[in-house]
Amino acid sequence: MTTIGTLYGLGVGPGDPELITVKAFRLLQQSPVIAYPKKRIGSKSYAHQIAELYVKPDAGKEMLGLVFPMTRDPEILEREWNNTVELVWERLSEGKDVAFVTEGDPMFYSTFIHMMRLMQEKHPEVPIVTVPGVSSFLGAASRFNLPLADGDEQIGIIPATEDREAMRRAIEAHDCVVFLKVAKVLPMIIGLLKEMNLADKAAVATKVTSAEEMVWTDVRELKRAELGYLTLMVVKKS
Repeated sequence: MTTIGTLYGLGVGPGDPELITVKAFRLLQQSPVIAYPKKRIGSKSYAHQIAELYVKPDAGKEMLGLVFPMTRDPEILEREWNNTVELVWERLSEGKDVAFVTEGDPMFYSTFIHMMRLMQEKHPEVPIVTVPGVSSFLGAASRFNLPLADGDEQIGIIPATEDREAMRRAIEAHDCVVFLKVAKVLPMIIGLLKEMNLADKAAVATKVTSAEEMVWTDVRELKRAELGYLTLMVVKKS
């Protein structure tokens, strides 16, 4: 009988190719199949770029690009996700290990989380192993040279939404707040910070640690800026 391959979820960091762990590097070298989120159009994802950097072209590996639909339609999501999981299962059922690379950490707001859950549901016999990676908010802390939490300080990591009062409560309840994917509500968050006299306690980074990184330490300059999806804000009150 063919031994079922292992599905690895590898965190490869927020953009800087050097922010990959030794373990993730080793598994990239060892796994015969490298799976990665594939964009339908446009540039390659950070995860794809980093995987290609560390995998030799003549190594005989399969680069398996997986398209994840950007939609809320439940029928489309179910169909496409099932197809994607079955593509990975085909390789695993042949006894091949599959290393799924993901930006940041595989267990933190990652595409891999849903892949893992669905694989466990449809093929519970598959061994699944995750390798932690450097998340974007940790990269931002390093870039800003800003301790996110010290001593008994409390930190909140919050997906930014249009719920203004919920965002206010998050700021009030924590010594430090990291707002993820903040670009879509940036004017509202900046206005809220001004009301709370905290505009000078915030910093913004987009594509942090990558070659395309941009950083702003005066967020008031950004009230009308149009930034990309991979943008976060750190608000440190103390």
